[in-house]
Amino acid sequence: MSCRNRATAKHLIEGYYRQLTQGCGNGDCTNEFCASHGDFQPLDNNSAAAKALEMFKINAKLCPRPSKSESDPSRPGSSADERMSDIDLSSAKEDFSDVHYLTENNVCTILSFCEEEGDYSALIRVIGRVFSSSEALMKSFRKDEPNATELVDSWTPTGVDKDEEQSEQSSETTRASSSTASPDESPKEDHGPCEVTVDIDAVRRVYDRLLTIDQLEASLVNALVYLTPNMVLDLDYLDVYETTPDYLNIFVIVMENGNLHSPEYLEVALPQFCKAMSKLPVTALARLSRLWSTYGLPHIRRMMETFQQLITYTVVSNEYNAQNLVNDDDTVVAATQCLKVVFYANILGGDVDVEHNDEDEDDSESDELSLHELLGEERLYKKGPRIDPLERALGVRTIDSIRPLIPFEDFVNESVNDVVEMDKDFTFFKVNAETKFSFQSCPFILSVITKNQGLYYDNRIRMYSERRLTALYSMVQGQQPNPYLKLKVRRDHIIDDALVRLEMISMENPSDLKKQLFVEFEGEQGVDEGGVSKEFFLLVLEEIFNLDIGMFTYDSDTKLFWFNSSSLETEAQYTLIGIVLGLAIYNNCILDVHFPMVVYRKLLGKKGTYLDLSDSHPALYQSLKGLLEYTGNVEEDMALTFQISHTDLFGNPILYDLKEQGDQIPVTKENRQEFVDLYAEYILNKGVERQFRAFKKGFLMVTSESPLKYLFRPEEVELLICGSPKLDFEALEKTTEYDGGYTKDSQIIKDFWETIHLFAEEQKRLFLQFTTGTDRSPVGGLGKLKMIIAKNGSDTDRLPTSHTCFNALLLPEYSSKEKLKERLLKAITYAKGFGML
Repeated sequence: MSCRNRATAKHLIEGYYRQLTQGCGNGDCTNEFCASHGDFQPLDNNSAAAKALEMFKINAKLCPRPSKSESDPSRPGSSADERMSDIDLSSAKEDFSDVHYLTENNVCTILSFCEEEGDYSALIRVIGRVFSSSEALMKSFRKDEPNATELVDSWTPTGVDKDEEQSEQSSETTRASSSTASPDESPKEDHGPCEVTVDIDAVRRVYDRLLTIDQLEASLVNALVYLTPNMVLDLDYLDVYETTPDYLNIFVIVMENGNLHSPEYLEVALPQFCKAMSKLPVTALARLSRLWSTYGLPHIRRMMETFQQLITYTVVSNEYNAQNLVNDDDTVVAATQCLKVVFYANILGGDVDVEHNDEDEDDSESDELSLHELLGEERLYKKGPRIDPLERALGVRTIDSIRPLIPFEDFVNESVNDVVEMDKDFTFFKVNAETKFSFQSCPFILSVITKNQGLYYDNRIRMYSERRLTALYSMVQGQQPNPYLKLKVRRDHIIDDALVRLEMISMENPSDLKKQLFVEFEGEQGVDEGGVSKEFFLLVLEEIFNLDIGMFTYDSDTKLFWFNSSSLETEAQYTLIGIVLGLAIYNNCILDVHFPMVVYRKLLGKKGTYLDLSDSHPALYQSLKGLLEYTGNVEEDMALTFQISHTDLFGNPILYDLKEQGDQIPVTKENRQEFVDLYAEYILNKGVERQFRAFKKGFLMVTSESPLKYLFRPEEVELLICGSPKLDFEALEKTTEYDGGYTKDSQIIKDFWETIHLFAEEQKRLFLQFTTGTDRSPVGGLGKLKMIIAKNGSDTDRLPTSHTCFNALLLPEYSSKEKLKERLLKAITYAKGFGML
């Protein structure tokens, strides 16, 4: 325990001791552990000391300490720690003992008095008394306080335009709503989705001034230490929020303290406050999130950084291992749960689209007995949570965010990602979600690399489950077990064979798609340890995305594919490509596919909108954007109607009415937004509905029970399927293995890496495509690729070759570095189609 921790513990134990021996001075005290309670049995000093230690261990309720005017100033046991709130005011003309809650007005009055006296002890005492009492804080800074802004002029910080500041603050407060309850009342009705009775502007002005007074910091810290144990008890045992919605005011006021991330708070005060906040019911957390979403970027970022600072500070101050998991650290868990409230405030405060949702898939549990249960088995694990409770209460999802105030990446905490044991965390997520905390319940704090580890465990356990289930079922049926998803295909009929086999599986036993993939090429020997499957994926994609087939269109500028609305191919073909994408994620294989981001948004449940056109159809987006921004006469100058045209597979024009009799409805300044929205709806949704519905069906056949939708955002799903465009060849060099006589110290290997590192970005991508079949790195970077460079004979004029299914480069031992570079460049530039094996 650090010195500061020991000092704080000492203060608390002394407080409990004084409470047991002297009481709090309140004749109506209801705390049974206080000497002022009517039924309290007096204790001798030794018994009181032992009882104080016991109360400290259980975080027992601690009464607010009496002021000097309410107690004997010469009482025994008074010590230096009492100076936080019990200051001798012998030099003061007033002691302000009648101040039981704070207003901007009375703080200004006390402050003016202290400045005249040159002594802040009276203010310190009042702040300490009020901030250590939940009842006092609830009554403080109410919106209906009289004359709350009389002294605003004297509070305006130097260099800030007063009118501008007040206008901005007034705007924020208006968004946060109002109430008319008096400070002494505790209304029991809810004040609305984000309403609180706190005057936020007044609180901020008070803090702006108070935090410039050095002597007050210790009083605020000490008061928060005394306040929070009682708050935890209130929320744990009294359900205080249900009877007193204004209890939320305490959290609103405390979180306005801009110094919460400072070292004075990090060890004791802020951790205890986070634990209290994490005890709030979901409805209260939702109110906080909605309120904070109205605050604007600077305030939300400060709160985000406060909780992140506490998480990081706690993680780096401790050592974690398999026996001491970070999941069991109460401070990290509580701070992460508090960070979740800010995370959703960040979404709500940005641009959000809660509409344009596809019909949700039915995630409910089936009433029918599973095969596991029919065989007398319990399920190996439960399904993961599909919707976060706070997300449900707020009615907004992460995927609804168009543009958050703070980038999602800023919520990732690298310290947590470094120490979390994902195998254990996965178990908590799947099996013990009600009793053990899993960071996968707060996926925003995890990097895509860490979440991918969790997904990997989920996929492997599911494969094991299906394998085990097949063995048991085969024993019951007396059949030969088939523990794998076996695909036997011919190279020259790969699409037909894969389509027929996968169609049969999806109709007869779709759960077989959850088995580990095992591919066999007819007439070829070999065991599929991942390489054959990868080659299968490469060949299927090469044929399906062949423009001659016409399933997809290709934009040469964006280098992206889109569904061909006039394709003649059957829905089964699109279902196949959906299954292939799902199997790639399920079997941890990177695919060389190029879709716009809207495809992944649609896979996760959103419809495409006008904004998505900027990625998928940039030329059309710019045209529609120009229409929306046009300042002239739209109807006369543009001569557009609600009838559009596009070309089919054979170049023939096709007319489509966006509205009934669209050719008769001109586009005007008044209806142009409707025209743009309907145009985007047709291009991204209605026009390709048949194709995309089949594609999504195939994808969900594999991933429907996966936590994929819960854990990952659309851009992260793209990373899982396609890998990252960021290439770190230094990491690749460190993990590359050598065979056939080469080692990392071979001269040609040294020449090889020097050559590669000097390649331009496009040449590096060509090399990666040549060697692995894709020009992107897997999740986690190129260091996860495990490339092999094998010797392929002595000096020769032959070009290097590759086995893309094994990430293997076959490199002859060229006689010079110049020849190595020349042969390698020629291979990666011209050898596509015959240099890869």
